[in-house]
Amino acid sequence: MPVTSSTATSGRLLSLLSLLQARRDWPGSMLAGRLGVSERTVRRDVDRLRELGYPVQAVKGPEGGYRLEAGIRMPPLLFDEEQAVALAVALRIAAGTGAGIEEAAVRALATVRQVLPARLRRRVDVLEVAAAGGAAIQVDPDILVALSSAIRATEEVRFDYDSPSGDDGEPRRVQPHHLVVRSGRWYLVGWAAGRADWRTYRVDRMRLRIPNGPRFTPREVPGGDVAAFLSARFKGAGTDAWPCRGEVVLDLPVADVAPFAGDGVAEEAAPGKTRLVTGSWSWVALAAGLLRFDCEIDVVGPPALRAAFADLAGRATRAAGTPAAAELP
Repeated sequence: MPVTSSTATSGRLLSLLSLLQARRDWPGSMLAGRLGVSERTVRRDVDRLRELGYPVQAVKGPEGGYRLEAGIRMPPLLFDEEQAVALAVALRIAAGTGAGIEEAAVRALATVRQVLPARLRRRVDVLEVAAAGGAAIQVDPDILVALSSAIRATEEVRFDYDSPSGDDGEPRRVQPHHLVVRSGRWYLVGWAAGRADWRTYRVDRMRLRIPNGPRFTPREVPGGDVAAFLSARFKGAGTDAWPCRGEVVLDLPVADVAPFAGDGVAEEAAPGKTRLVTGSWSWVALAAGLLRFDCEIDVVGPPALRAAFADLAGRATRAAGTPAAAELP
């Protein structure tokens, strides 16, 4: 189908609106360059957006420019193809995060889907996004909003915490830095000034107190990557690496091992055998985890892993020889 002048103008208006939504101020010359048109055409397109009800303001300055203001009577937002698909993905993910917005996310996705062209609707329908790591733990969205606001304002938060040990103690005082969702659970990563150390808290166990504490100066998590930092904490290591790593050869084909290797590396050692390099938080835990493959195992190294298998063998032997509770005197 040939592209008409009207179609080209409509597409350009959509691109212009997308650019104006992406940043606060745009010099006219930069908009012209991004759209591949003259500055005069940009001015005409801005006037067309204003006629449609979009509050585009002129910005004074050496180059001049434009700004899309938030209006009380904002017309319906327009999305290009990439934005529409990205929005659908985000809404599908939101439905499985445990943020307490699952129903609203599903309804929003249905609303977006109804106004999409048939071609984009088919693309959205084939998207399958699932939360990894089991069912999400529900979190009060008001707490997420409050923590996000405190992070943005760099304000200390105070909260009671339901510790698994039952030792709740005094209210925590933490400088919040990051909200992270991992395996269906939300975590707050923050600096505990009283302990002079980074701490991680499950948001579903937090009960915020008001008001917030004093302002603080943000700092960077060790390594600069909050996802890697949180992963390292779960692995019981100072870096995103298991403290105990070993290498074995399993008497199984690599196709049977790879799906269950986690973050380990599985490769074919010989026909029907797999070389696996993996790790855990302790040597005994690593040896026990490898036994789940239910096959013959040859330990390549290190010696500590071989010793852990011997330790487990001794425990298993003693457990097998333990009389049943009914037989005890």
